[in-house]
Amino acid sequence: MGDILIVDDERDIRELISDILKDEGYTTRLAANSEECMAQVDADAPSLMILDIWLKDSNMDGIDILKAVKQDRPEIPVVIISGHGNIEIAVAAIKQGAYDFIEKPFNIDQLLVVIRRAMEAAKLRRENVELKRKDVTSAEMVGSSSAFKALKSQLEKVTKSNGRVMLSGPPGSGKEVAARHIHLNSARANAPFVCVNSASIAPERMEEVLFGRESTGRGVEPGLLEQANGGILYLDEVADMPPGTQSKILRVLIDQQFQRVGGADNVNVDIRVISSTTRDLEQEIEAGRFREELYHRLNVVPIVVPSLEDRREDIPELAEYFIEVLNREQGLPLRKLSGEAVALLQTMQWPGNVRQLRNVIERVLILGDSEGEITASELPGTELNRDEDGRVVLSGNLATLPLREARELFEREYLLTQINRFGGNISRTATFVGMERSALHRKLKSLGVVTANKSGARVAFVPETAE
Repeated sequence: MGDILIVDDERDIRELISDILKDEGYTTRLAANSEECMAQVDADAPSLMILDIWLKDSNMDGIDILKAVKQDRPEIPVVIISGHGNIEIAVAAIKQGAYDFIEKPFNIDQLLVVIRRAMEAAKLRRENVELKRKDVTSAEMVGSSSAFKALKSQLEKVTKSNGRVMLSGPPGSGKEVAARHIHLNSARANAPFVCVNSASIAPERMEEVLFGRESTGRGVEPGLLEQANGGILYLDEVADMPPGTQSKILRVLIDQQFQRVGGADNVNVDIRVISSTTRDLEQEIEAGRFREELYHRLNVVPIVVPSLEDRREDIPELAEYFIEVLNREQGLPLRKLSGEAVALLQTMQWPGNVRQLRNVIERVLILGDSEGEITASELPGTELNRDEDGRVVLSGNLATLPLREARELFEREYLLTQINRFGGNISRTATFVGMERSALHRKLKSLGVVTANKSGARVAFVPETAE
């Protein structure tokens, strides 16, 4: 059921509690003083500790032991017992993180109830951590485009180190997925991955959330830094962190220790920090909104996560992946994409990037048919603007242009879209649009369209001088 360490300088008390707990199915260990106690904790952490306040022939009393254990192993629940109980001692024990305080001579049933509750609370915390870790394993990197392969190659190079990584890219491009990929393939894979969404935490609560707090009424409440101990702390949208917190995070990066809000003792942590931003942090520094020293501490290995615009080749693979995930997680229909639907997905605008693509797929599966292929007509925003007679209505200034200019404008935009859809591959584009490759090259030249490498992929565009 659980391994319990009993620490009491009275042999009769130690053995009495041990016999009672063994009858209940627990495994027990005994310690008569602080030296024996700390040696056992260091050798093999128990599931719970029963700790006497006053220990004869010891270098540390119960409160000292409690503080040391809670600093290094905050997950161990500690039940304090004492034959000299008073309100001040109880408050001091709870403040330092004790689960409960029981006065000697204690009631056996009361002790067992407290132990069961403490063990159950510890179990729930462990299960919560495990659930978070399982969430990490579901963060898959999906794609095969040149831009995706370049990103994956960079991520693989940093997984085995402890270097700090700064991920930049537009919203929804997959920066957290990239951070979780680093964690999953690192030496810290079995340790926590804790995400701090700087934009969603109120500035006045940021330090309490990060560093935890100590108070007389509620004892020690570990913050996200302690929860990430041994693992990875992911600072999402780090530019939104309040200036005062930036200074304290900088100190943590230097010293690997901090003090809880309301506390006086230093808490040591071993964490690797990965951060992300959608902003230009150098501009934020110039504007006085971000500390330059913190930027240099976090930006050891900068990695750019490409937008969906820069990896359109991956859209079919991503869409199929989301269909499978939504079927597995929500029971939505397991449908295939038609060729026309794939083509439209690859030519649509994606300001929300990969996150927006998932939302579109989810919407189609919820509102569409339960079987059959997903057709182009089911995708949002793809309908032609038609009048009541079914004729296509020209929009914008297109109707005001001469035929030659309108045709040139259409051809340029159409070919730009198709080339980028196929990752800059002229041969695949020529096959799809039904042109000879040489004829397509001549057409692109006449339209002023050029191709070049960007973010690891080849993209088509019109230089400003050619427009």
